[in-house]
Amino acid sequence: MKFGAPRSISPSPVRRKPRSRSTFGLQSDSDSDYGYSSDSYSESESDSDSSRSTDSRPSSPSSDSFCYASESEVPKLPPKPKHPPRNTAEQQRIEDTVAAIRLRTRHHDPYEDWERQTRMDAFRTARKELSATQTRFHTEQDRIRAEADQRRAARHAAQMADVQRRLAGVRLAQKAEEDQLREAWKLREKDIWDRIEGVIKIEEDKVKVRLEVERKVQEEKERKLKEEEMKKRLLEEKRKQEEEKKRQDEAEAKRLEDEKKKQEQEEEQLKLMEDLLKAERLENEREHRKAIGMTTAEDDWFLARAFLQEVKSEVAKVKSNREVKSEWSKWRRQITPKIGQITDDEVHINRISTELLNIMRPPNMPAHDPHIYKALLSSLSKAILLQAETEVTAEKKSAKPLAQVAFNLLNTVPDFAEIFFAKLVQRTGGWPIPIVVPKEDIDEKPWKDEAARTKAMGYRKSSVSDDLESAAEYTTRVAGIMRVYFHILKIPPRQPLQAMFQLPRLWIWLSRLAGERGLLETAVAPQLIYTALDVMGSYARQLWGHQWNKLLELIYEGVSVGFGSGRFIGGSSPEGIAARVRVELEIERILLGA
Repeated sequence: MKFGAPRSISPSPVRRKPRSRSTFGLQSDSDSDYGYSSDSYSESESDSDSSRSTDSRPSSPSSDSFCYASESEVPKLPPKPKHPPRNTAEQQRIEDTVAAIRLRTRHHDPYEDWERQTRMDAFRTARKELSATQTRFHTEQDRIRAEADQRRAARHAAQMADVQRRLAGVRLAQKAEEDQLREAWKLREKDIWDRIEGVIKIEEDKVKVRLEVERKVQEEKERKLKEEEMKKRLLEEKRKQEEEKKRQDEAEAKRLEDEKKKQEQEEEQLKLMEDLLKAERLENEREHRKAIGMTTAEDDWFLARAFLQEVKSEVAKVKSNREVKSEWSKWRRQITPKIGQITDDEVHINRISTELLNIMRPPNMPAHDPHIYKALLSSLSKAILLQAETEVTAEKKSAKPLAQVAFNLLNTVPDFAEIFFAKLVQRTGGWPIPIVVPKEDIDEKPWKDEAARTKAMGYRKSSVSDDLESAAEYTTRVAGIMRVYFHILKIPPRQPLQAMFQLPRLWIWLSRLAGERGLLETAVAPQLIYTALDVMGSYARQLWGHQWNKLLELIYEGVSVGFGSGRFIGGSSPEGIAARVRVELEIERILLGA
């Protein structure tokens, strides 16, 4: 609905500037100044527009822009005539128009309400349809995903069946390879025993030659002494009896001193000769040992010390990081209680072994960080050895279940064998190899002090004081640990273990010990020999037969009559003498088949 006010006739034909706004027929303040209304101006403007539209012919630029040649030519505006007074009817129309405009601005149109409501309903309907469409879309997506999962599960089952078939083939191939390796191992074992018998025969011949040389030297000395005595008696018969006695005493003292010096020199020369022969023999056998995979005592010592330093470095890295140390401590605290719960029961041993394996390799969890894993291997090895030091020392029977748990872990836990042997060497010194701890560390530098070398030999602080443990405490503790080690060697493996945990290691251990004079003269040697024979003496005789008897006879000679010049295994200390008696009785029991 539109409203408008009637226009009045413009009082002046003069072209005026158009107004910017309409007053709907009402008089404005600006119009009243010239004496005419906006209606009259609108009418005149309309007339002028019509006249412009009618006269559309081209004109000069001056006429198009309504310009004059000079300001004097511009006509002056006529005075505005006064607006004639409006009558009552006109005034009434103006007021009605204003009222209609106001009514229009305040009018409430139902059609607009209907249109707005329709838009809202349409929006709701569209949103509802969108929700239903999305629901159908998600349902279809779930169905497609379920079908994809079913196809994936079927494909996975087919792949698993294929893997099982391939694994069966691999097992058959592995069994054939194991049979082949077993045959090769038997041939290699026969070759090794042939070489061992040859070495034993060589060593026996060397001992016989050495004893024969010593006997001849002794006879020659006695002969020379007799000749000297005879000459002295013939020369001194003419002298007085007192002078003769004095000279005889001086000669006897000198003779004893010379004999002592000669004996010391002979011992030094003999030791030097043994070292040279040993070095020459090792040098000659180096390529042969390398071919069959055998190592020397020095190689084993270097390897164990290298692993020990590597483990110490890994533990230091773990301890330097608070978060990593917290993770390591959480798992480490679970190891010690389980080691302390071991009893001589097969089911219990298997359960403890499985729990320890789950600690080292947690199921359904990511593997341990390499640093944490090596630190945990060190903690596990230390817990087993500490348990051996405390419990096996008190009761020998407790060594067997502890050794079985350690053996199970050696079979299943990667890298455990090297670290366990390194910790074993750390706690007992060179006895597991065996070797005299050298005067230099593996970096070919001397130990920083005697305490460091003593610690490398396996000595620890006494449990009753801050000083080092006594020789008896050290011997007892090392014997408890080595008993567990010998029990591990006795257990038949299901798969090849590291060389230091295989049964031939017992023969190597006794052979090396028999050739180490510095170890044989200590009280620890006979005690460890007795421990080895107590654990594996009869079992080794069943395996090795006559050759084992030869080795036992050699050891029996060392504990009963000694090796040349009355040198006994174990020295002259009370502990060594007692251990020698135990070794002698144990060898008699084994050889007599008791």
